[in-house]
Amino acid sequence: MNWEEVRSEARRKLGKLCVVCPVCNGVACAGQMPGMGGLGTGASFKNNVAALAAYRLNMRTLHEVAEPDLRVRLFGRELALPVLGAAIAGANLNLNGALSEEELAWAMLAGARAAGSLAMVGDGPDPAVWRAGLAALARAEGQGIAIAKPRPLADVVALARQAADQGAVAFGVDVDAAGILMMRRAGQPVGPKPPAELRQLVTALPLPLILKGIMTADEAEVAAEAGAAGIVVSNHGGRSLDHLPGTAEVLPEIAATVKGRLIILADGGVRAGVDVLKMLALGADAVLVGRPLAIAAVGGGAEGVALAFSRLADELRTAMVLTACPSPAAASPSLLRI
Repeated sequence: MNWEEVRSEARRKLGKLCVVCPVCNGVACAGQMPGMGGLGTGASFKNNVAALAAYRLNMRTLHEVAEPDLRVRLFGRELALPVLGAAIAGANLNLNGALSEEELAWAMLAGARAAGSLAMVGDGPDPAVWRAGLAALARAEGQGIAIAKPRPLADVVALARQAADQGAVAFGVDVDAAGILMMRRAGQPVGPKPPAELRQLVTALPLPLILKGIMTADEAEVAAEAGAAGIVVSNHGGRSLDHLPGTAEVLPEIAATVKGRLIILADGGVRAGVDVLKMLALGADAVLVGRPLAIAAVGGGAEGVALAFSRLADELRTAMVLTACPSPAAASPSLLRI
């Protein structure tokens, strides 16, 4: 199996919901929900890609960084590279039923594990989505992170305990899903999380808390003060609110506010190893990858996901050599021509 075979098979299975464009930039699928597109005009999705593309790298070749170390340590685990699989769910709705929820969750976790990393499992209006994620976590011996919707406090705590029972590394709440209508229409209310409730969550949860969907420095400060173990700088892949900035636009100011006080993850438009390096240089400790890994899962299952991770690792290693970056922790704005 090679990468083009994976993409070709994914294109065949996904049909009109995702045509697996040569450049996954949100243009062809704008507003396509269900599917893989961004909400409304698709501006938030497209802004993610454009924001990363706006940065250039400074190439340096007169140095001694011939073998950069890609490893990072997150949530008490050493990972082979600073890339994790984002929580992708809703296979029947958004991925044309090309694989089941169980198959999707397992492909993400197993593929990431084979690459020496971690992936996330998600939540949704259909309880089968969460159950599939838990089953995959159990099968993967807990080598993953569970992400729940911003449900009422008691419900979130109950889900966190279920994830802990399956050995999850950490537990997150994708607060950027606070306005998703499908959840409310399914009789499962979601909403924003006030600081007082965040502090209660941190105290009550049996796992480190990650808040996914932070897009401003002031809310990153709220997360840090509440005791969150990590945040994800994310606009939900452009699927929560139209006309948001790209995550690479806001990441530097967020990193300037909370870097070193909690783990900073970032997603949005990461398609290649150079994108990973840019996010690290802008202040992320590691990145999440979503759509490319979903395509890999559809086209090649766990093997396809592992192959996608391998490609990102190879590309990142090359970029680090050619920018004199010895490790993810050493990445800084000096790598970028701004």
